[in-house]
Amino acid sequence: MPTKLWEKDYDLDQKIADFTVGRDRELDLELAPFDILGSLAHVTMLSEVGLLDAGAARRCKDKLKELYQSALTGDFVIEDGVEDVHSQVELLLTRALGDDGKKVHSGRSRNDQVLVDLRLYFRHRLRGIVEQTAELSRTLTSLSEEHKDKLIPGYTHLQIAMVSSFGLWFGAYAEALIDDLRMFKGVYDVVDQNPLGSAAGYGSSFPLDRDRTTELLGFQSPVVNVVAAQMGRGKTEQLVAFGIAGLAQTISRMAMDVCLYSSQNFGFLQLPQELTTGSSIMPHKKNPDVFELLRGRCNLLQSLPGQISQLTANLPSGYHRDFQLLKEAIFPALDQIEDGLSIALYALPRTSVRAQELPTDPRYTFLYSVEAVNNLVLEGVPFRDAYTQVGRDIEAGTFVPPTDLNHTHLGSLGNLGNDRISAKLEAVMKDFGFEQADTALKALVKA
Repeated sequence: MPTKLWEKDYDLDQKIADFTVGRDRELDLELAPFDILGSLAHVTMLSEVGLLDAGAARRCKDKLKELYQSALTGDFVIEDGVEDVHSQVELLLTRALGDDGKKVHSGRSRNDQVLVDLRLYFRHRLRGIVEQTAELSRTLTSLSEEHKDKLIPGYTHLQIAMVSSFGLWFGAYAEALIDDLRMFKGVYDVVDQNPLGSAAGYGSSFPLDRDRTTELLGFQSPVVNVVAAQMGRGKTEQLVAFGIAGLAQTISRMAMDVCLYSSQNFGFLQLPQELTTGSSIMPHKKNPDVFELLRGRCNLLQSLPGQISQLTANLPSGYHRDFQLLKEAIFPALDQIEDGLSIALYALPRTSVRAQELPTDPRYTFLYSVEAVNNLVLEGVPFRDAYTQVGRDIEAGTFVPPTDLNHTHLGSLGNLGNDRISAKLEAVMKDFGFEQADTALKALVKA
């Protein structure tokens, strides 16, 4: 049995083989369960359209299910000399079943194998990211409610601006994450289309039933045009990258706020000492390294769409080996964004909140200037005249801040609207419809 699906009657130069395989064997281990699921669906369909007899199909499916369990437990390996996961699966089938194992590649190319593997893999990974993001949003909403009455300064241009609160700050990130989830919903819809049956990108003369493999794998729909299916390579990864980058931007900004607010000059937050690191020379230091690294990693992730774009920018339609390198960019990024979400979920609830005595702290006197303007407007003074009057009082040193806050509109200090944010989140999460894929894959493995 060849160890490369394309193997011919000549030996490839070993230096070329090593260079062209690159990190593919290592990264392909992550694809193993999904490659086997794709093969299970393909074998089932081949049997149903008469291209594989029932006995051979049953033997192939039984062996594939055995391999699937080994992939789930981490026991699946790609042997030395075997090029990729697709070759390894077919090698193991052929060793166990002889000619039956050689039949499973009918109507299929390594091109559409990797396409379906990646879409199943991305669908799985996106679900994990989406569920963690939703959990972080819920955590932030809970913290917003818990600390809604604790005031802090709000800033524009890093200058004190207006009165804010921890309720507003936590709630802002809770809602911002929902926008990131909406981005992922669009990405998920693109990913959740079946490319299997597109073969090398131009279809097959076999009577393949692509709607059937779509159903078996729990995809929402097939990618109808076979060339469009092949052109999805690179485009799909770029869309996933955009989702990761958008989420990373939100988390990075939040991490920056934590670093700023936990410094002694601000003092709004305090990290427990077990979440901080020290200095080799300054004994007093308790550094927020966890949030600094979270910020840094998320900033790097925001460059991911550019990496994907540069790799695929000048490629025409059809398959190109350049696509192999996409995995080296996108797979680690998926791990990094999940790690970032996990550490944020761990660290934020353990961070102490320190309310500020805003009215009595002279640094924050002018936070109330807008309140003074608004009070004059409510007394009948035109806004522009009220603005001028308060400005003159500030310049003259006669400004007396009003300390009563009467913010009642939706999303403001006195009316956070967290129930609306929570409802928005749950509506977005329901729209993903993860259950369809779950049901289909469970049935496929049991059949």
